[in-house]
Amino acid sequence: MANTTLTGNALRFARLSGYGDGRLVLVPLDHSVSDGPIIAAARFNGLVRDIVAGGADGIVVHKGRARLLDPMLFTTCSLIVHLSASTVHGPDGNAKVLVADVEEALRLGADGVSVHVNIGSDTEMEQLADMAKVAAACDRWGMPLLAMVYPRGPRITGPVTPELVAHVVTLAAELGADLVKTVFAQPADGMADAVAASPLPVLVAGGSDTRASLGDFAHTALATGCQGLAIGRRVFTAPAPGRLVRELVDIVHGPNMSPVPFSPSRMAGAK
Repeated sequence: MANTTLTGNALRFARLSGYGDGRLVLVPLDHSVSDGPIIAAARFNGLVRDIVAGGADGIVVHKGRARLLDPMLFTTCSLIVHLSASTVHGPDGNAKVLVADVEEALRLGADGVSVHVNIGSDTEMEQLADMAKVAAACDRWGMPLLAMVYPRGPRITGPVTPELVAHVVTLAAELGADLVKTVFAQPADGMADAVAASPLPVLVAGGSDTRASLGDFAHTALATGCQGLAIGRRVFTAPAPGRLVRELVDIVHGPNMSPVPFSPSRMAGAK
């Protein structure tokens, strides 16, 4: 008898990479909860449409926003529902709490869920427990889990050291995630060591440093072994988000590539 839980996870994971090569360009758009509106409400569908037209593999949004988006946007683009939240107005912006669950994401038609953990924060223990709870639910329902794990808090003095980045990506694997998103270690060759320590595909966040072009950053990230990018703010604040996404997709997946229809043959190379 087939193990439907493992099959469900593999099917959804394969759908996450629209190009069938296991690499990913994700655009997180969950910032409205933490920081406030990123764009006028009437333009949000248009922003997502531009991102999809640029060829992104997926977007990350909260459950309420997912209900407001045109479902036809997700014929070639994956939907990842973010389960964690905090705001800049709270007593501790590093303290993430769960505001949704895996079952809600399933009802929304999500291809995956994500959870945020800040290692070194005052509430690290609670966040680790929440991530473990989500991982167990993902295992139960066959849902891929993207762990966004950052060295961030009062106990962190070197948030981009290779040793610390290697620790957080390994932690994500040990707690049951399928993908991990984290910061880019410095120096760059140290990122290669951190990626080598991870049994999971590593996606790198874009951050707010605009001194280097995103294209150059993408090339560097791939050269260290990263499986792709998860870049939000530098995409949705760009003058032409779709064009920027297309540039990143050409780097990550190859020039002039288009998403391919899903088939079981894609599952072999998905992880």
